Amino acid sequence: MVSRAILAFFILCFPAWSAEVAGVKIDDKTRVGNTELVLAGAGLRKRLFFQVYVIGLYVQDRKADIVSQPGPKRIAIHMLRDVGADQFTEALADGMRANHSEAEMKALEPRVKELAAIMAELQEAKKGMAIALDWNGSETKMLVQEKPVGRGIAGEDFYRALLRIWLGENPVQDDLKKALLGA
Repeated sequence: MVSRAILAFFILCFPAWSAEVAGVKIDDKTRVGNTELVLAGAGLRKRLFFQVYVIGLYVQDRKADIVSQPGPKRIAIHMLRDVGADQFTEALADGMRANHSEAEMKALEPRVKELAAIMAELQEAKKGMAIALDWNGSETKMLVQEKPVGRGIAGEDFYRALLRIWLGENPVQDDLKKALLGA
């Protein structure tokens, strides 16, 4: 009986980790709404010689095509340095532009501005901050430290555009794309 109690204590107090990147522990599972998601992969975003953030990608089926896979998903970002809201948003927009035509970007632009407004409320993505970009099946929601921030952003095409920043034909970093795909 005592050994079962000790085992239960350790299971509850020390969750299983499936990855550690740049000293950041990444959970092997998470939930978006009522859907349990599994870690597809995780990696480190570098800019020149700076470590910017650790990112994990959660999906329902890590074997299916991640970008077109239906259902909830999560992009989990753990900041390793302070980045201003404008710089953070512009980096995301640049990643989108690299993977979309001018016409596609024109259609996405109002939602990029919505994301920029949410980031402007935060003023900056601070070192240690956990930012999640969730697709819940109907909208993209931003969570900071697990708390919702701003309004939801409509359109699955917008979430897929976000995913293409890291997983598109022209990802922001090739080795990061491979890491997020579990390579």
